[in-house]
Amino acid sequence: MTTQLAQETPTPTAWITGHQFISGLWRDGNSSTVLNVTNPFNGDDLVAIRQADAADLDAAYTAAQSAQLDWAAASPAARQRVMLRAAQILEERREEIISWLVAESGSTVLKANIELGAAIGITIESASFPHRVQGRILESNTAGKENRVYRRPLGVVGVISPWNFPLHLTQRSIAPALALGNAVVIKPASDTPVTGGLILAKVFEEAGLPAGVLNVVIGAGSEIGDAFVEHPVPSFISFTGSTPVGQNVARLAGSSEHLKHVALELGGNSPFVVLADADVDQAVRAAAMGKFLHQGQICMAINRIIVEETIHDEFVQKFTEHVRSLPTGNPADPATIIGPVINGKQLDGLREKIRVAQEQGAKTALDGQIDGNVLPPHIFTGVTADMEIAREEIFGPLVGILRAENEQHALQLANDSSFGLSSAVFTGNTERGLRFARGIRAGMTHINDIPVNDEPHVAFGGEKSSGLGRFNGEWAIEEFTTDQWVSVQSSPRQYPF
Repeated sequence: MTTQLAQETPTPTAWITGHQFISGLWRDGNSSTVLNVTNPFNGDDLVAIRQADAADLDAAYTAAQSAQLDWAAASPAARQRVMLRAAQILEERREEIISWLVAESGSTVLKANIELGAAIGITIESASFPHRVQGRILESNTAGKENRVYRRPLGVVGVISPWNFPLHLTQRSIAPALALGNAVVIKPASDTPVTGGLILAKVFEEAGLPAGVLNVVIGAGSEIGDAFVEHPVPSFISFTGSTPVGQNVARLAGSSEHLKHVALELGGNSPFVVLADADVDQAVRAAAMGKFLHQGQICMAINRIIVEETIHDEFVQKFTEHVRSLPTGNPADPATIIGPVINGKQLDGLREKIRVAQEQGAKTALDGQIDGNVLPPHIFTGVTADMEIAREEIFGPLVGILRAENEQHALQLANDSSFGLSSAVFTGNTERGLRFARGIRAGMTHINDIPVNDEPHVAFGGEKSSGLGRFNGEWAIEEFTTDQWVSVQSSPRQYPF
């Protein structure tokens, strides 16, 4: 990436305001609480936002419902123009958006560029969706009848987005939803309300999206969290985040008076398998990227490294040496690879994982001194499948290496998880890799690459406790629209009574 970044922390500008965005208006929320957003690296104040309450949430959903029908009735070309203009604005505002990703989410410059590129990619892909929605005409068993199946927008979509890839993981839901004629209400994570919501609201406002079609409510989960899902207006809830919270979202969506569609992109425990015939040097570099990009705070990030016994020691030595060389510190420095974790609570949880790993018998191959919220990479060897560091999602710069006796044992270890999001296998034999990949119970498996992959036209999603539904491409069109069967009886039908 070529983008360079000034070292100073960005401050709110006239372009990004610390307000809610409801019915085309930038205004304060009605809650008595104020959200103070800070830089996770240096603690600097970034923006203070008067939070939304239940009345604000209702106003946002009401505005979306009122605006949605006209937006859905707009021509495919009109909706496409808005999407293409939004992609152009994201590119034009590249430096400002990257600076916000660095300051608000602790992204390194490398990660921020990757994230912005992904957000632009899904926006451009979504611009094609208005012309790709297809209905069907089906023959009927009844004389004189024709069956037509129309695809139409779901209506209003509620999006709950996370803090780790806030820009892209919000845009991955809202761009397809909007392109297909839905209206959207976003509830971004409290750590990243700017990059997870307000920036995108401003982008689409400038792109010409009609008022009310997109709304952002920033509020405490304790005040509006359940109501966001249970509100009678949204037909669909798209949630990206932890498995426990996602399970609660599914419960609320299924038990409320107004049953809702859900898409859940939840936790992961990605295995990275290195078979005995793999290129070890290439696998080492891939493992470092797949584990430590954004401090490992990615649902697809490598959680377990599984190495066949005959090359285990060589891999451990080379991997440890390579990771030891990765620069840590200020994410605004383009040379930094590992910056801060998102907040003190997350850091405390990672400290506990380190303690438990050591207590359970894992050997520390690499560690380092914690500085503020910057936690250097930690590598553990001698890890077994029953250890917490192998069984739980880590979401930080810690990784355990497991020794596999052979290929069959490696596959057994890879599948020994309640999660099934992404995975990877390295091998010198493509057909062997394909056979192994087909045996992994996960939504996504990558041969000779990292589990951190997301392309805007390819199905993205997990199995088991990693979620429901698929994002991107044709799969997004399916998710954000619904079928309506309309039959036409063109000649009088004879009824039995």
